Amino acid sequence: MMNGLVMMLLAVVVLGGAYLLYGRYLAKKWGVDPDAKTPAYEMEDGVDYVPADTNVVFGHQFASIAGAGPINGPIQAAMFGWLPVMLWILLGGVFFGAVQDFAAMYASVKNKGRSIGYIIEVYIGKLGKRLFLLFTWLFSILVVAAFADIVAGTFNGFDAATGERIAANGAVATTSLLFIAFAVVLGCFLKYGKCSKLVNTLVAIGLLVLAVALGLAFPVYVPQSAWLIFVFLYVIVACVTPVWALLQPRDYLNSYLLLAMIIGAVLGICVYNPAINLPSFTSFVFTDAKGNISYLFPTLFVTIACGAVSGFHSLIGSGTTSKQLDHEQDALAIGYGSMLIECVLAVISLIAIGTLSADGSIPADMASPTVVFASAIKGFFVKMGFNATAAQATYTIIALAVSAFALTSLDTGTRLGRFMFQELFAG
Repeated sequence: MMNGLVMMLLAVVVLGGAYLLYGRYLAKKWGVDPDAKTPAYEMEDGVDYVPADTNVVFGHQFASIAGAGPINGPIQAAMFGWLPVMLWILLGGVFFGAVQDFAAMYASVKNKGRSIGYIIEVYIGKLGKRLFLLFTWLFSILVVAAFADIVAGTFNGFDAATGERIAANGAVATTSLLFIAFAVVLGCFLKYGKCSKLVNTLVAIGLLVLAVALGLAFPVYVPQSAWLIFVFLYVIVACVTPVWALLQPRDYLNSYLLLAMIIGAVLGICVYNPAINLPSFTSFVFTDAKGNISYLFPTLFVTIACGAVSGFHSLIGSGTTSKQLDHEQDALAIGYGSMLIECVLAVISLIAIGTLSADGSIPADMASPTVVFASAIKGFFVKMGFNATAAQATYTIIALAVSAFALTSLDTGTRLGRFMFQELFAG
């Protein structure tokens, strides 16, 4: 029987080796120039073109491309067995997803940070550009609507069936609101404080810990419908706010939250070494309890977006990330590397469903893949000897991380929609 530790080690070896070998090969082949002036400096305007530290841009890229995808996808696709899911995460991520993310970002960097729409105009023509921009603008509206619903759902303070308060959601809501407020404070501190990197890091971690502590102590209980209104108002403001004032500092906070979540999950897997109860492969055709039929092709490949050639990823890399890149050489870590880290998170999600379920379906008492993921990691910490309070705090932090990823994808998607709309009528 497969176990979580072996799967985790296999993923780290494959993805780490891919970064050191294949990723560096691509950077050399494409002519990445560490001395070249990036669009963030060449076109700096203080709003969208703003150079940022590698950690900040990495946090932005990862959180924007990930959203809830690496958690939802593997858990839902596990109905076909852990082996096809694992193979697609590793092979698809290394040779498809990470390559196209890196390529889209680098192509934009070499074209003054312009979007894929501009590159289409150069090589195909204006009609192709306009059709593409129209499609992506409409697509951005759908992305914003989908992620707004996800975010509002994670903030929803009341159970739809019983009307009882949901403590974890209330804590996530409070912490997320504080995240936004603290991001503005951190943005001003980073811009005007002119402190060392160590001081900036300590301040960011301090604000992160304070936000989580206050969120756990003072949960906010508001219905989902009200949160939807708040989310839409927030993204309207966020999409036009200078990136240094909100997007970059919030991504800076996200990067440490991401690091804490992944390190904690990997530590739990390594110490507890959970057994994977899923079969390695079920069938090419899966029929659920309600009689719904899913075929391995194409369900597996569109459900697990980590290995896909994602249009949304290319829009992020060429829309926002390329405008913040400090050095061209950072494109390897941010473009190629962030996708590989997403694959690590996807493997953790696969281990989570493999631990809690014996047939690949979401356990009946689990409301969503996010709950499955958080419950599994919480269980790892309980098995490691953590008390119930610490385990519940872990659950809330993981739910917060998922919410933070979705919120980042949401405001990035809105900003991208603004870019597409501007370029559509720019000529």
